Amino acid sequence: MDRARMLERLSARVCRSALAALRSKPLFPERRSQAYISRRGKPQIFRMSDLTIQNAGHESLKLRNIAEKLHQEGIFTGGPPNLFESAGRLQLSTLVREGLYPFSRVLDIGCGCLRAGYWLVRLLDRGCYFGIEPNVAMLNAGIDHLLTPEIVESKRPSFDNNDRYDFSVFGTEFDVFLARSIWTHTSKAQIQIMLDNFVRLSSRDAFFLTSYLPASWFGKGAADYTGTRWIGKSNTSTKAGLVHHRLSWIEQECQDRGLLATQLEDPPFNGQYWLKIVRAASR
Repeated sequence: MDRARMLERLSARVCRSALAALRSKPLFPERRSQAYISRRGKPQIFRMSDLTIQNAGHESLKLRNIAEKLHQEGIFTGGPPNLFESAGRLQLSTLVREGLYPFSRVLDIGCGCLRAGYWLVRLLDRGCYFGIEPNVAMLNAGIDHLLTPEIVESKRPSFDNNDRYDFSVFGTEFDVFLARSIWTHTSKAQIQIMLDNFVRLSSRDAFFLTSYLPASWFGKGAADYTGTRWIGKSNTSTKAGLVHHRLSWIEQECQDRGLLATQLEDPPFNGQYWLKIVRAASR
């Protein structure tokens, strides 16, 4: 079995696991249900149909074709075009399993051409999706190809192009922070800014789901990145690149801010491991 097919199967398995978890427990524990009512004015139901798309095989093929088209037009799709659909679906399923609800206010950091946004905008309530992407051409391509005018009007996603990791531009707190394939390019100072903003702009029970590439110890394997700039494709560079960080460093930075970082047990997808960060007091 080739590597791409193996990764697709992994993504599908995680999706099934997330759906099974949703079926096996109440979707709205009393506290979360009350929060939903107070925010939206009336109770809502998280339908299983919100997580599935009719004629999924056709939808999968459509997304792969769109990713290939964007790639041919010179738009970076956030990774290999053949993994665009499965990588986006994996982000959705992992978020749901870890505590995403339709009413969650989600900040998609480095949302790119909406690899995850395609799924999240459709699932979330109106006005609950926020995306930051400095690469204007990349973001506009995603909006044009993956969101219809009807969806934009009904869901009202918000976007910003700042490259300072300034999450305050939206004027709200967030329940979920997502950074897939971001810490695999950022400096330690940039990670610190994101953690500071998570502390400052997150709701009480918020979580931060991010992926990273672990650095090795004692000079074996990939070295811990100590540079000061973004490495990889961006709004200012067309050169590919990746960086690695030590989990112990991330854990200490979180601890210093009253946060707790946990590496999820999921197998790595495209080499990257998931980290879930929460306030230590909420555990």
